Amino acid sequence: MKQAVTLKKNYEFRRLYQRGASAAGGCMVVYCRKNRLGRNRLGLTASVKLGHAVQRNRARRRLREVYRLNADKLRPGYDVILVARGRTLTASWREMNDTFLRLCRKLGMQKEDP
Repeated sequence: MKQAVTLKKNYEFRRLYQRGASAAGGCMVVYCRKNRLGRNRLGLTASVKLGHAVQRNRARRRLREVYRLNADKLRPGYDVILVARGRTLTASWREMNDTFLRLCRKLGMQKEDP
């Protein structure tokens, strides 16, 4: 993933947690907030509670892939943070995909189909 489309700075994460809208599902939590850039930026979080580094990295990889496959279905101009939960490691691919799309629809980030 290109560096230009990711959130890296601590203040960006804190601002999104404080002022952004959130929606929670069984295997992830999605935070979002409009930006003025005209493109989406992604941040990923996996807590130490999730397990050792191998498990946290696997959870982040799974979340990044769910976002990548569905990025074209989202409206441009949002900062998005995906937070991994315990079920992120064991959930089926279909469940993760459906959860992500449902949460994005709930937050109003999904494009309307004509």
